[in-house]
Amino acid sequence: MGKKDILDANGGFQRVLTFEDLDVWKVCRALRVAVADLVDTLPREEKYRLADQLLRASRSVTANLAEGYGRFHYAENVQFARQARGSLYELIDHLSVAYDEKFISSETFQGKQEEALRAVTVVNGFIRYLTKAKANLAINE
Repeated sequence: MGKKDILDANGGFQRVLTFEDLDVWKVCRALRVAVADLVDTLPREEKYRLADQLLRASRSVTANLAEGYGRFHYAENVQFARQARGSLYELIDHLSVAYDEKFISSETFQGKQEEALRAVTVVNGFIRYLTKAKANLAINE
């Protein structure tokens, strides 16, 4: 895929060569790494249960953003960004399970929930950007 100019989180434009250049992907990647670190603190018996669910949800976010970037049409990219947003909410639910089962503290839960909700905000901004870009493309055709 070629170069793209994408609106960044600060309202300016950034040159994008790959999905890894997207601010939205970077924010979600940092969350994925934080979740992987958190999973290491869970009890061993949760390795193939809650830990696996947490990892899958966090990995799904960045994977969907990457796949959407690779799609040709804005509408497809938006759909994958929406899937990423859904995985973020799934992640929050899994974090609440970890808290309810007393695997993580209230502070840890609140901190990770805030990180996930910040990622939701950034994904929502990306969806708005893609939707406007699609509308502008239609107007200019």
